[in-house]
Amino acid sequence: MVVSGQERLLRHGHRVSPGQCSGRLPCVFIQTSTLARGIGRTGRPMVKNGHVTMIRQMTYQPPGRRATAVETMAFDRLRELNDGGTQRADFHVLALVDAGHGSVTVDFLRHPLKERSAVWIAPGAVHRWDDIAGVAGHLVLFVPTAPVTHATRELVASPDLVAHWSIPEADRPFVDAARDHLLLEASAPPGDVPTELPGILLSALLARLRPPHTEARSAHPVFRLFRSSVEAHFREHHDAGYYARTLGYAPRTLSRAVQQVTGRTAKAYIVDRIVLEAKRLLAHDRLTSARCADALGFPDASNFSVFFRKATGRRPGAWQAAMAAE
Repeated sequence: MVVSGQERLLRHGHRVSPGQCSGRLPCVFIQTSTLARGIGRTGRPMVKNGHVTMIRQMTYQPPGRRATAVETMAFDRLRELNDGGTQRADFHVLALVDAGHGSVTVDFLRHPLKERSAVWIAPGAVHRWDDIAGVAGHLVLFVPTAPVTHATRELVASPDLVAHWSIPEADRPFVDAARDHLLLEASAPPGDVPTELPGILLSALLARLRPPHTEARSAHPVFRLFRSSVEAHFREHHDAGYYARTLGYAPRTLSRAVQQVTGRTAKAYIVDRIVLEAKRLLAHDRLTSARCADALGFPDASNFSVFFRKATGRRPGAWQAAMAAE
């Protein structure tokens, strides 16, 4: 698999041409065009301690001519490629930890990496591998369309996937067997694996993992409709009434359904989704309050600032500065 931002592989400060990537191991490509001081990957100022901070946008490109939607990687390989920087991918990253301790930050929340834990990083989530020096295990990287069953495709399409959980003791043998079969097939020579097999084995692994809370959320039809509608329209519509009217439910009915599944009202769910996107734009795209307001459907920067402070306790600029100082 190739994780590609544009043209060059950056590993330990050395440039490597795409042709030098061999086998089925991942390569991390980032654009190496010259950047003016203070200009980050997005073209916006991203200065930290006098140095330029770049956020890698990674896209999925399998190696060689054979297009495969699923790839695997050991933590040993991730350590070789990881530079400690912040990343944002357009594919799923599923990490299964067998031993050791470490941590990963996903959308501003730090999660422990420990024996028999799982981490799921969805496309678009901002993440950073903070500490993986002593971690053993494997990662499975796949595009959203890779699963082949209806249930697992619905699972990966969820906009609020659980990012971290511990695998129950009773599930371990089944998860290990599903993971090991996928790893075995991934080690086969190119051309020896039927094209449909990786998706089948991935679906088996996802079905065995069973992330917490996903069953309840998927089983509630009202919440599923609401969640999908919010994901599509939260940048333009911030009020729960809009979603109730659009979906054909009374506001109280909709809010009760959302609260039953998430423990939050419909309004709180919408606010949390807007705040998450605002944090991504402030911390990683380095947008100003005015540009965030425009991107998220607020009439002006002042209105956005009031909203953000009420939700987080800080003004956008102060929160952005605190993140840059970390």
